[in-house]
Parts: sequence; structure tokens; C-alpha cells
Amino acid sequence: MIATPAWRGKRYAVLGLARSGAAAVAALLAGGAEVTAWDTDPARREALSGSGAALGDPEAIELGGFDGLIVSPGVPINRHPVAVKARGAGVPIIGDIELFAQARAALPPHTVVGITGTNGKSTTTALVHHILQTAEIPSLMGGNIGLPILAQPPLAAGGVYVLELSSYQIDLTFTLDCDVAVLLNVTPDHLDRYDGFQAYAAAKARLFAMQNPAHAAIISIGDDASAAIARKLSARGEALTKIAPGFCMDQSRWPSLQGPHNAQNALAAINVCEALGVGNAAIDAGLASFAGLDHRMQTVAVHSGVTFVNDSKATNPESAAPALGSFARIHWIVGGQAKSDSLAPCAPHFGNVVRAYAIGEAGERFADLLAAHMTVEVSGTLAAAVAQAATNARPGDTVLLSPACASFDQFTDFEARGRAFVEAVGALA
Repeated sequence: MIATPAWRGKRYAVLGLARSGAAAVAALLAGGAEVTAWDTDPARREALSGSGAALGDPEAIELGGFDGLIVSPGVPINRHPVAVKARGAGVPIIGDIELFAQARAALPPHTVVGITGTNGKSTTTALVHHILQTAEIPSLMGGNIGLPILAQPPLAAGGVYVLELSSYQIDLTFTLDCDVAVLLNVTPDHLDRYDGFQAYAAAKARLFAMQNPAHAAIISIGDDASAAIARKLSARGEALTKIAPGFCMDQSRWPSLQGPHNAQNALAAINVCEALGVGNAAIDAGLASFAGLDHRMQTVAVHSGVTFVNDSKATNPESAAPALGSFARIHWIVGGQAKSDSLAPCAPHFGNVVRAYAIGEAGERFADLLAAHMTVEVSGTLAAAVAQAATNARPGDTVLLSPACASFDQFTDFEARGRAFVEAVGALA
């Protein structure tokens, strides 16, 4: 794991013991810190038995004297009582990415790439990591994707840490100076956690505020918020690369990077790898061999000429829109826990939809919204939607799970929703 002796003798409280929280506890203990941890799940608390960490709910114990409160990104620090308590006690509220930033001084010489954006950051992060692996450059991928970065073994000298960073993780990070920082886009999302869209955009911009101006910044300026951030960086003399909208790329040799959204992701990854000194041949080879991500435009089966595509990671309308634009005749499974009452970003592609199948908490609302544009069935559950779509689809059609919603009404996360889709499709056989 990644740890630092700088934590020795310090006291930390940890709230939330899922993957990143458990990794933070282990790293802090390895660094010699005193840790008090808590989770509402008794099984996660039990897993700490014998670790050396004490059990204690940060909402119930005295926080004065602690050097930090580590919370998982899922804890809404804008309204959670523990955040008010910690601030009142003068205790910094941080996350596992900030712990990684603090540990960097003890690691062999390395480079850090930080990638954020409302949509596309997982694909771009995985693509950069894949290209580096193709070029035989040691690299690790972490943050909002894969294993927690603290739980992975440190890289040897010359390695590259590639981090996907959500706005929640950036909110909990204060000293991460990325050698290459990337912003792909900023569109409305997670507004329950922020005081309006501008506050959400400002959270994304903090990735660059932590960065040395001499380090590389890469920004796609296809939306107003990202363009405004780029203008501010230009004014301070940042080493900035702008990716303008409307570019054309030959994606024919990249089977897992189709569509205009993946052209943007690929161009950002190319710019990152060029900034890291990767040669063009390795970049080309990595783009061609990239297999894509589970739950993101993932073809899971073809039955009787009907293709079934898992795009469960499309948790908002902006990220569902590119999938709708990628196929000619679509049976669209849409719905879940809505982040917005509008599907306007998807509207330009409604003509590609043969029939929609509305599921989850937003099902009836979305069915009413879509009824003027297409035939809609209120399916309720994902399994029912898959069965109905399979019955109605004909050879050449695509059954597409691209929900434009969060999953928490019926599933633990988008990955569980994607796995349920794969299982439902498998049951058809």
C-alpha cells in the first residue's frame, strides 16, 4: 500500500469503511497514525477487528485534537452533521486522494495525471493507463475508478499515477499538484451537493487551483463552463492546451472508441500522453487495442440479430445522449433516480429510438415526457424492460440500457445495475 511516515503520531477519524475508507485506515495505520473509524454497516466495523484501529462514531466522539477527518466521497459534506461538527472543532475534512497527495514526498520520483469532467473521465483515465501500459511505462490507475490508490503498491521511479477525480473527491483534496491535469467537460450534475451549477463548476476548477502553473493543463472547451475555466488559466500564464469542439478524427481503427464523445476522450488522452513524452507509435497502438470499459457502451450479447448494449454508466442525460446517437434503431431502457426532470440533451437523437422502456423511480415521469416523441412502455423493473425489448426488437435493432439516471432507487450503484442487465440478457438465451 501507499503510506508515509509523515502520519506517525497523528490522530485521524475515518467515516465510511467501503473501499476507499478501508484503504485509508490501512494506509494510516501503516504510516504510524492513530485511527478511530466508523461505518453504519456492522460487517464493515467487524472487518477492522485486530487491525489496530479503534471504533468510534465521529458524530458521537469528541473531535478536538484530531489531525483530520477522512470521509468517503459519498458523504454529503454540504449537509452532513459530522461536517458541521468537524469544522466547529477546527478539524480538516479530507479524503483518500488528499492522503495520497501527502504521501507523495515519500514515494520514488513519479508523475501524476488527474482527470475530471462530468462525462468521459472513466474512459479517458482507462485509455491513458492503457496507452502507458502499451508503451511499457509503469502506471497505476485509481481514484474514482478501480482499486483505491492507497491500496495499491507504490510504483518504481519513473511511474505514472493516473487518477480519475470526481468533484466530490476534489472537494476533499487540497494539496494535489498534478503534473498533468485534465478537464473534459462541465455540464449540470450532482446539483444536490452544490449551491447551483456555478459552484459545481468551481469544484472542478479547483483541480487547477492546486496545480503549479508550470505544469500541463488540458481542457476541452466545448461547453461554456470549461471555456471560462480555460480563459482564467490563460490569464495566469498556465501551460494550457485547449481542445476545441468540432474536430474530426479517423476513429475507424479504434473499435472501442466510436462516436464524437469518444473522439473527445481520445484526443484528451493523446494530449496527456504527448505531455508525458509517449511516442506516437505507442499512442496509436494503445488507441487501436483499447477494449473499452464495462458498463460504458459495452456490447454484451447478440441474440437473433439484436445487439444488447450496457451503458449503465450513463447516469445523466448528457452522458446518455452520445449512446443514443450511435445506433440507428434503438429500444431504449431509461430511468432510475433522476438527476433532472429534463431529457433535453437526448432530444436530438429521439429519432433513433423505436421504443422506450421506462424503469425505476423516474419511470412514469419520463414516460409522460417521452410519449409525444416515441412509443413508451412503463416497465418498472430492469428485468421486465429487457424482456419486453427483446420481444419487440427485430434483427438489426439495438437494445440499449442508457438510463440517464442514477441507480440508487433500485441498485447499489451503476455497476450493479449493469450486471443485472447482463444477467437479464443472459437469461434470454
